[in-house]
Parts: sequence; C-alpha cells; structure tokens
Amino acid sequence: MKLIAQLIFWITGWKTAGEVPPLKKFVVIMAPHTSGEDFVLGMCAKFIFDIKFKYLGKAEVFKPPFGFIFRWLGGIPVERSEHHNLVEQVVKQFNEHQVFILALSPEGTRAYVPKWKTGFYYIALYAKVPIVLTYLNFETKTAGIGPTFYPTGDIDKDIETIQSFYRPIKGKYPELGVR
Repeated sequence: MKLIAQLIFWITGWKTAGEVPPLKKFVVIMAPHTSGEDFVLGMCAKFIFDIKFKYLGKAEVFKPPFGFIFRWLGGIPVERSEHHNLVEQVVKQFNEHQVFILALSPEGTRAYVPKWKTGFYYIALYAKVPIVLTYLNFETKTAGIGPTFYPTGDIDKDIETIQSFYRPIKGKYPELGVR
C-alpha cells in the first residue's frame, strides 16, 4: 500500500513534510477538512508515513458493500444521531492499549463550522496523551505532520493556539477552513 500511495502522490504532485513523533499513544488531528479528497490523500499519507491510526467515521459508510474497506483502513463506525459518551469510550481504548493512535478532524464535517468540535481535545486531555497536528495544504500540495501539542486544560487558550497553526494552511476549499 505504501508504494501505491507514493505513486498516487507522485502522479498528483503531492509531497510530504515532517515526521511521526516517536510516541505510542496520541490523538492526530487533520485540518482543514474541506473536501472528500481529504480522505483519500489522508489515507495515502497514512501509508507513506507508516502510521497505524484508527479513525472515527459516520456509521453509514461502514455498511455493505464497501464498509469492510473502511474498517480495514482503521475506521471505527460512530452513530452520530445519538450520544454515547464517545469521549469516555475512546479514553478507555487509550487506557486499555499500549499502542493507540486516533485520527480525527476537529471540524467533524467538510462544511464550514464557526467552532470546532472539542471531542478530540477532551479525549487527549483525559487520556493524558498529546495531540499531533497534521494537515493537507492544497496550495503547496503538501501532506504534513506539524507540532505535537500537549493540552493544558485551558481549552479556550489551547484551541486558539492549535487553530493559529492551521490558519495559513489552505484546504481544497479555503473558505471552509479555520478563520
């Protein structure tokens, strides 16, 4: 899969930047999430960087006939119409595994949202793991791994710090990204 992903990047002109931190547990966030292409490019980056993360996805995409592909790629289905103490469930997964990496999009959707969802932050805070900032910059065609951020518990300040990293990064549809 790594060779296929590298071929896709080569054909499309994409490149990578940064390195996976040498940690066994962390939350990965990828922003800005503005198009359906983000998933394909993100999966290519997953294989190129050789990072074995799980991700949460809406339950509908895990149904036949193609649901098995999303599970094979590390997907965990989530029923978004109901509340299931998801943060607690994921924190439990971090506590039960010696190695666990979870990738999330803080927007929770490809559409513009004025305020990010905070689940990723609380998962990292309660699991006592860092947040690794990753991105797809369509302006430079770069899939990158940025800094590792350790939540302090001051969510407003921390979210502002994280979002300031993402402001110059352009998604496929920049108007849908962080402002």
